Amino acid sequence: MKRKLMFGDCLERMKEIPDNSIDLVVTSPPYDNLRTYKDSLNWDFEIFQKVANELKRTLKKGGVIVWVVGDATVKGSETGSSFKQALYFKEIGLNIHDTMIYQKDNCPFPSSNRYYANFEYMFIISNGSPKTFNPIADRENKSFGRAISGTNRQSDGTTIPIKNKGKNIKKYGVRFNVWLVSEGKRQSEHPATFPDKLAHDHIFSWSNEGDTVLDPFMGSGTTGKQAKLLNRKFIGIECVKEYFKIAKQRIEDA
Repeated sequence: MKRKLMFGDCLERMKEIPDNSIDLVVTSPPYDNLRTYKDSLNWDFEIFQKVANELKRTLKKGGVIVWVVGDATVKGSETGSSFKQALYFKEIGLNIHDTMIYQKDNCPFPSSNRYYANFEYMFIISNGSPKTFNPIADRENKSFGRAISGTNRQSDGTTIPIKNKGKNIKKYGVRFNVWLVSEGKRQSEHPATFPDKLAHDHIFSWSNEGDTVLDPFMGSGTTGKQAKLLNRKFIGIECVKEYFKIAKQRIEDA
């Protein structure tokens, strides 16, 4: 099985996926009133809980879920749905391995008493400790060439020599967990298109060639396209026929 694209309700179609068979999930679910997909299921916390438990069932030990989500502002207050969902993953026995930020290069105009909102959360949820981590080292070090020096302070107040003291600082270091990614040109009218680079970098980071990647909210097929380009197996589920056709074509053309 290289790729399997499923049309229909993700809760129903995920039942066809065997237990402990998925290495990585990269997805952006419908949430609040920011992402409401036509002809899709009525997304609420009860539906989310069912999806979360299906993801846990199918995820291998050491597998990772990249959950890209944000919050709406309703009656002057943010909903907090994103954190509620992250904490539920923890409640059912998964780990919140990291809280990453997807920083966009554009954003909508805010109300008069708020700063511009230009990010979404990328919760890295893991089943135990992640079995794979391929760190991307493309952050340019301003201190390139200088010798590493200094000390680290311990929890008891004592200090110890810093690791690799005396070695020269490399030109590039592992990137931080705030990723600035250009949204780029939309591939369809899908309301939740996220950049190819975002999917690419997460698939590269948290899986290896031959691993199986799942996107239960496939949309226009960005995760599937990048999984194919990176030589991963892919399972995608989409309930809107228009988007399913677009995703199928994009993945075939990749």
